[in-house]
Amino acid sequence: MVTVNRKWTDGMLNTEDWWAVWLGLIMFFAGLMTIWGIDLVGWMTKLKTWELSHLLNDFSWSMLLKPASKTYSDFHPLLSLLITYVVFAGLTSIGAYFQRIDVKQFLKGFTLLFLITWVCWIIGHEAHFKAVDAVVKGKNYFEVYDLSWGLQLGGGFSYMLALAVGLLIGNVFKDFAYFLKEAAKPEWFIKTAIVYLGIKLGLMSMKATGFVFELALAGAGATFVAYMLFWPIIYTLARRVFKLPRDASAVLSSGISVCGVSAAIATAGAIRAKPILPIAVSMLIVIFAMVELVVLPTAYTALAPEQPIVNGAAMGMTVKTDGADAAAGAILDELMVSKHLRNTGEEWEEGWILSTAILTKIWIDVFIGVWAFLLALIWLYKVENRSDNTTVNLSEIWFRFPKFVIGYFIAWFTYVAIALWFPDQIDAAKEGAGVIQSPMRKMMFMLTFVSIGVITDFSKLKGMGKLALLYAIALFLIIAPIAYIVAYLFHRGMVPPLVSG
Repeated sequence: MVTVNRKWTDGMLNTEDWWAVWLGLIMFFAGLMTIWGIDLVGWMTKLKTWELSHLLNDFSWSMLLKPASKTYSDFHPLLSLLITYVVFAGLTSIGAYFQRIDVKQFLKGFTLLFLITWVCWIIGHEAHFKAVDAVVKGKNYFEVYDLSWGLQLGGGFSYMLALAVGLLIGNVFKDFAYFLKEAAKPEWFIKTAIVYLGIKLGLMSMKATGFVFELALAGAGATFVAYMLFWPIIYTLARRVFKLPRDASAVLSSGISVCGVSAAIATAGAIRAKPILPIAVSMLIVIFAMVELVVLPTAYTALAPEQPIVNGAAMGMTVKTDGADAAAGAILDELMVSKHLRNTGEEWEEGWILSTAILTKIWIDVFIGVWAFLLALIWLYKVENRSDNTTVNLSEIWFRFPKFVIGYFIAWFTYVAIALWFPDQIDAAKEGAGVIQSPMRKMMFMLTFVSIGVITDFSKLKGMGKLALLYAIALFLIIAPIAYIVAYLFHRGMVPPLVSG
C-alpha cells in the first residue's frame, strides 16, 4: 500500500463532511446568542398547517408561513422566506467554492432545489395530508378544520412528496435533473441536519429529570441491546441468504437497524460503499416508514393497551425516520390515552407516549457516529487489509471517521453543560435551539429527499427487488418483533402520570 502523508487537518476546508460541520456549527453558535438576548436565527421560515378551502376563501401568505420567532413576527412571511434562501444559498455557495464545485452552476441549481423543496413542504402541510387526529401542541387540526378524512401522515407526507417529485425529475425530466445535479448533494444536506439533530438531543437532555430521566435510562439500555441484535442478524441474513456484497449488506443493515437514511449514508461514507447503495436504501426506508406509520399505532394499541410506554419505545426502535416516528407516536398517544379513558375512567397525561417514542429514537441517533466509526475500523483492518504485507496507518481511522459527528456531539454536550452549570439560561437557550433543531433541520431533510430523487435514475438501479424483499423480511420478521420484546423488558409496567383533578 502506498502511504500518503496527511495532516489531521487535511480536508477541513474542502470536503463535504467538514462543511457539514461548519454549516451546522455556524447556526448552532448563532442560536446560542439568544442566551444574551440576541436572536440571530428567528428569521427562519416556519410552516403552518393549512386547509385548502380556508385558504381559497381568504388567501394570505400568513396562513402558510411565518417567521420562526416572535422577534421577527413583524416580517412578511415572504420576506422571512427570502432571508432563509439568501442565508442558506450564501453559506452553501461558500462551501461549494471551497469544495471546488462550480459555484455559478451550484447557485442556479440550489435556487431551483430550494423552490421545489418549499413548494413540496408547503403542500405537505395541507391538513388533509399532515394533520393527525390527536392533540399535538395543544391543537387537534381535525377539529380546527372540521376534517372528515385525512391521511394522518404528519411530516412524513412532505418527505414522501419531496422524494416523489425528485424521482420524477430524475427519471422523466433527465435534462432538468442534469442541470440540478451540481447542487443536489444529499449527503452534505443530511450530515448538516445531523449536526442540528445534536441540538435536539441536548434539549431532551435538559428535561432528563423525574420520569423523563427514567425513560432516558430505560431507552438507552433498550436501544443498546436491540441494536446489538439487529445489525449482526440482518447483516448475516443479507450475506448468507440473499448473497449481497459486503458493502450493500452493511449499508442496508445500518439503515434498517439504526436511524434510517442518516445511518445508511454515514455507513456508506465510513466503508466507502458505492454511491448508489445509500440512495437505494434511503428510498426503501422512507417508503416502508409510511407503511409502519399506518399499521403500527393501531396494532400496538390492540396488542398491549396497558403497556403505553412499551408501545412508545417499540415505535421509536422500529420506525426509521424522525418525521414518521413523531407522527406515529402522536397517533399512538391519542389512541392509547382515549382507549384507557374509555376502559377505566382514568385519563393519562397526553404526550408521554409520544415523548417515549422520540426519546428512544434520539438514543438510536447517537449510534450513527459510533457505529460508523466502528465499521470504519472493521473495514480498514478486516475487510480491506487482506495481505500480511499490507500496513495501514492508524491515522486512517481519523480520516475515515465521519466528521459531521463531531458537530453533533459538540451541539449535544453544549446544551447539557448549559443545563448543568447555567440552569437559569435554559429558557433563553431553548429559543434559538428550537429554531435550529426544528424548521432548519427539517428543511435540510427536505432538501435531502428532493436531491436523492434528482440524482436517482431507476434505469441504473439493479437488484432493487432483492433489497426490497430483504428489507420487508428484516423489518416485519426481525426488527419489529425484537424491538417489541426488548422494549417490554426495559419498560414494562411504566405508565404516564394521571391527569390531576
